[in-house]
Amino acid sequence: MIASLRGTVEHIALDSAVIECAGVGYLVYAAPPMLASLRRGEEAFVYTTMIVREDAMTLYGFPNPEARELFALLQTVNGVGPRLALAAQAVFNPDEIAQAIAQGETKALQRIPGVGKRTADRMIVDLKDKVKAFISEDPESPSLTIEGATAVDGRAPQLVEALIGLGFSEKQAAPAVASVLAEEPELDTPAALRAALRLLGKK
Repeated sequence: MIASLRGTVEHIALDSAVIECAGVGYLVYAAPPMLASLRRGEEAFVYTTMIVREDAMTLYGFPNPEARELFALLQTVNGVGPRLALAAQAVFNPDEIAQAIAQGETKALQRIPGVGKRTADRMIVDLKDKVKAFISEDPESPSLTIEGATAVDGRAPQLVEALIGLGFSEKQAAPAVASVLAEEPELDTPAALRAALRLLGKK
């Protein structure tokens, strides 16, 4: 089992990155906030978990052990697989996911791509008593609202909203914006929007 990687970031895509360790490039799938923290050509340390299937061995990356543990916990819910568990961390951070489950925020959970009301209800029933360890004890930590998703960058919400206004879905827009801001953080907002549009135009 590969529990972590330390190496040079060789490539960053919409939903994954390639990290070279000792001459071997590892493809690691990760949520946009995680990918946005990486810089191509620089060293990175990533916590990982490997999912083994009959036809594939897939690595998923996380910024900390808590995110990795929540990823595993979410998959104990019937109907929630690795991709859906990772999508949850694309929309919310672990504390926010745990709050949504603990508070029974069905509508908030339905913001996660692929999660409908039935799956959201199942997550609440199955995990309500298991997510307390992921909730921040900071008394100033705000309660989750439907609008409470953590932004990757101060410009990210504006850019995602602009792309949605141009006809793209949030599922398409958010990863594209995260990738652009990770690859070229020096871009101003208009240039970042153009870069995201070019990236989406290639798909």
